[in-house]
Amino acid sequence: MKRLFISFSGGKTSAYMTHKILSSPKKDEYDEIVVVFANTGQEHDKTLDFVNQCDKHLGFNTVWIEAEVTHEKGTGIRPKIVTFETASRNGEPFENAIKKYGIPNMISPQCTARLKTDPMHYYIRNVLGWGKDYETAIGIRTDETRRVSKTATDNKIVYPLIDWFPSDKIDVNDFWEDMSFTLEIKEHQGNCKWCWKKTTSKHYKNLEENYDWYDFPDRMEKLYSTVRTDGDGNPQYFFRGKKSTEMLRNEWKEVKFTNQRQIQLFDADENSGCAESCELYETILQG
Repeated sequence: MKRLFISFSGGKTSAYMTHKILSSPKKDEYDEIVVVFANTGQEHDKTLDFVNQCDKHLGFNTVWIEAEVTHEKGTGIRPKIVTFETASRNGEPFENAIKKYGIPNMISPQCTARLKTDPMHYYIRNVLGWGKDYETAIGIRTDETRRVSKTATDNKIVYPLIDWFPSDKIDVNDFWEDMSFTLEIKEHQGNCKWCWKKTTSKHYKNLEENYDWYDFPDRMEKLYSTVRTDGDGNPQYFFRGKKSTEMLRNEWKEVKFTNQRQIQLFDADENSGCAESCELYETILQG
């Protein structure tokens, strides 16, 4: 049997890809197709709304899952089936992963694997019983080829928006402009509100608009920064340059009150460091 797992990240590009597959003759090449969305508990509320709208209006029939962490040694992450109504909005899956594995950051970029890749593939392989006999469709466009995984062939990854329906950001935006609904978040916000991959200017803009978004990473660092330390026994922090959330906030306050123009000049279309969403197996950019 030929099977396809569509990794739906909750972003506009990923949703566009999912719609293109499900509404084209390409779907007939597969005996089974499943769409899965993994919620970390720190997604933007409007991301959850968007996934729900895609199910209602485009018929994705998405399986919603969350990472369920068992704190026993030798036991990996399992998927927990949730719904739009029951999905975490307060970061519980994220905190449980951090409690066991430590703070993710550029040195240890583990959150996508722990919170998305591992529970998704466990669901596909063990709950659905597909084993390893399936392809994984990931929403990366023709203008994002730098994000393509170097292990794509080995992991049976396919990139429909590069190889099947070549599409760039303009194509995606044009599609959603003609729809009755879309993902209503700003470019710099991304699906994960405070993602540590974001450039400093994006964090500054987010702090300007939604200072409380950073309460969660601040609390995680205060509780779990020493779950995993570096080679010298130093605590781990989320942000670039080994900055803690408190350091980042203080840095932003200094910029805000001494150089307001730096925030005003922020480029909303800046695309380095963090895209609209995290994709399975994507290359981590050190921008």
